[in-house]
Amino acid sequence: MKREELIRKWLDNELNPKELSLFKELDDYTDLIRISEGVQKFKPTSFHVTTELENLKNTIALKKQKRNWLKPVYAIAASVVVLFGIYYSFLLQETTVTTLASQKQEITLPDNSNVSLNSLSSLSFDEKNWDKQREVELQGEAFFKVEKGATFNVKTETGLVTVVGTQFIVKDRAELFEVVCYEGAVRVNHNGQSILLKQGDSYIKMEGTTASQTKTTQLSPSWITNTSTFKSLPYSTVIAEFERQYDIQIIADHIDSKQLFTGSFIHNDIEIALKSITLPLNLEYTRTNQTITLKGE
Repeated sequence: MKREELIRKWLDNELNPKELSLFKELDDYTDLIRISEGVQKFKPTSFHVTTELENLKNTIALKKQKRNWLKPVYAIAASVVVLFGIYYSFLLQETTVTTLASQKQEITLPDNSNVSLNSLSSLSFDEKNWDKQREVELQGEAFFKVEKGATFNVKTETGLVTVVGTQFIVKDRAELFEVVCYEGAVRVNHNGQSILLKQGDSYIKMEGTTASQTKTTQLSPSWITNTSTFKSLPYSTVIAEFERQYDIQIIADHIDSKQLFTGSFIHNDIEIALKSITLPLNLEYTRTNQTITLKGE
């Protein structure tokens, strides 16, 4: 019996006594058992099988000395990936939705709550235990329309947002953490503080500044209708959002990216969008393929 078949049947607990004896005679039997025991004790928060396999391969490639030495190590690395894949598939059963640059996506949660995921964002939730705990993990930005029911939590690296039934956005980007309540009430737990937001309230924390609360008259975020809107935000924030929406790189080394910008740009016409973010600040731009360079007049 082939080695791969023995390992597969071992992972599925399907080895008969004769096959078990053959399995124990494998050169890497001890390593496989050690890996299996380690996985059982492992309690991670997130794991991406394909990414980790590539990381393992890259590490091995840096250390390789002889070509024939790589084969058993790659086999063990592949076994690690299989074990982690099984662990996540059967124990965590977590669903993750990720958007690319210039992409948005609608998600319906198990209770029919709706999520609109903005570009370069990721949302994860445990569908199996949803009835016991309505909770999602967010990286990036999303607009939520939450059905009434038990407490609904949105976990980000920056803060925790808790609601019962409402409409709101959560944005957790490198340059900005923002929560806006469009309907109902939202509680934001951030930096040891607990702030209650009601309809029309927003909470914003920019990098290097203190958190503040403002008001909005909008009924939903503008990016839902393919427009990004800014009110007295650093120009670096505008550039970062432009790059996400158009999957393009902007070079702004010779302009003041800390200056505040009020305005908007659309997501479906890059030339009009460029004029919208450059003309108000008297900036010029040149474009080469997927790179835009900004400069002052």
